[in-house]
Amino acid sequence: MIHLNILYWPPAGGFGLNTNILEINIINLAVVLGVLIYLGKGVCAGCILNDLLENRKQTILSTIHDAEERYEEATEKLNQARTRLQQAKVKADEIRVNGLTQMEREKQDLINAADEDSRRLEDSKNSTIRFEEQRAIEQVRQQVSRLALERALESLNTRLNNELHSRMIDYHIGLLRAMESTTDQFL
Repeated sequence: MIHLNILYWPPAGGFGLNTNILEINIINLAVVLGVLIYLGKGVCAGCILNDLLENRKQTILSTIHDAEERYEEATEKLNQARTRLQQAKVKADEIRVNGLTQMEREKQDLINAADEDSRRLEDSKNSTIRFEEQRAIEQVRQQVSRLALERALESLNTRLNNELHSRMIDYHIGLLRAMESTTDQFL
């Protein structure tokens, strides 16, 4: 830092001139001015300022151009992201609709399967009931036949005497002879 302190206000309140070379930093000023003059030979101060301003302008324009390119890239990426988001929403809606449709289809399939199982169980139950009814009817029929046969035998044994027994035998022998003669005629 260059500190130029040629004029100073003494503490007593008067005005004076500072002649201390080290304190006013004249040597530093002389060196800086010498370097500026040496380096600035043949170059005008306005040209240096114009060059500095032109460089600054180019830097600012380059920065603005880079910022615009990044903005365009960001805008493009944003548009692509929005497009992908829209596609994802459409796909999600398709998946949701397909899921609901599949769920409804599976629900209907389960209902149909349950109805089919219920119908099969009902058919099996009815078949079992019919089978048991037939079996019960057959058992009753056998018991009735057995009882009827027992009663018939009992009735025959009580009513059948020797004379009736002989007549029945003769009657059946006659039937057999009639059947025999009928079959002989056809042969």
